[in-house]
Amino acid sequence: MSEIRQGLGYTEEHEWASAAGENAVRIGITDHAQHQLGDIVFVELPRPGDRVEAGQPLGTIESVKTVSDLYAPVSGTVAKVNDALSDSPELVNSEPYDGGWMLEIETDGSAAELVASLLDADAYAGRTD
Repeated sequence: MSEIRQGLGYTEEHEWASAAGENAVRIGITDHAQHQLGDIVFVELPRPGDRVEAGQPLGTIESVKTVSDLYAPVSGTVAKVNDALSDSPELVNSEPYDGGWMLEIETDGSAAELVASLLDADAYAGRTD
C-alpha cells in the first residue's frame, strides 16, 4: 500500500504539492508513482527562473523501466530545484515526500489556496486503488 499524506494536494498525474511559503509550492511525485516507476535513475528538471504552466510537462523522470513526463500542478516561476537529485535520484524512491522533493514554484497567488484546489488525500487515494 502506498503512503498518501494528508495535507498535500495531488494531481491525476501523481504529483504532490505542498505550500512552502505564502506564494511558494513545493512539488514531487507520489509514493504510488515511484512504486509504479521502479528504481529512479535520472530526473530532468527546469532551471530556476523558468516559467511552468499548470497541467503542462515541466521535466522528465527516468527509471530502469521507462521515462515519464513530470507535470506542473500549479503555474509560476521555478524558484528552487532539489540539486541533491542530480547525484542521488534514488531519493525519489526512498523519500518521495521528504528528501526526494523536486522543485519549488513561486506562484502569483496564495500557495495554500492553490494546493487546496488540487485533489485531497482521500480523493487521490480513490484514484490509486
